[in-house]
Amino acid sequence: MLTYLFMLAWLGVTAFTSLPVYMYFNLWTICRNTTLVEGANLCLDLRQFGIVTIGEEKKICTVSENFLRMCESTELNMTFHLFIVALAGAGAAVIAMVHYLMVLSANWAYVKDACRMQKYEDIKSKEEQELHDIHSTRSKERLNAYT
Repeated sequence: MLTYLFMLAWLGVTAFTSLPVYMYFNLWTICRNTTLVEGANLCLDLRQFGIVTIGEEKKICTVSENFLRMCESTELNMTFHLFIVALAGAGAAVIAMVHYLMVLSANWAYVKDACRMQKYEDIKSKEEQELHDIHSTRSKERLNAYT
C-alpha cells in the first residue's frame, strides 16, 4: 500500500514539474523569436498560466528593457534546463515505481501459486505413500498365503 502511495506522490511531482517546463518553454520561445525578428512586439500574458487572476492584466512585453535583459541572462537558460532534468527524474521515478509494482504483483502471484503447488505435492506424496503401504501390505499377505 505504501508503494502505491509513493507512486501517486511521484506522479504528482511529475505533473507539477511539467508546468514550469511548459512556462519556461513558452518564455524561451518568445525570447528566441524576439532575437530573430527585430522590432516585433510580442507579449506574454500571465493570465494564461494562472499566475494572476483573470481580472488583472499583467503582460510582459518584449519592448521592455527588463524582458530583453531576462532573455539575455544565463539564469533563464539554466533554470529551464534544471526544470527539464527535474521532470525527467520525476518521470523516471514514476516509471521505476510502475515497474516495481508490476514485479511485486508478479512475485505475489508466483508465491501464491507456489503455495498451492506445495500443498498439491504434499497431498500427492501422501497418496503415493498410502498406495505403497497398501501394495506392500497385500504383497506380504500373498507371501503369507503361500507359506
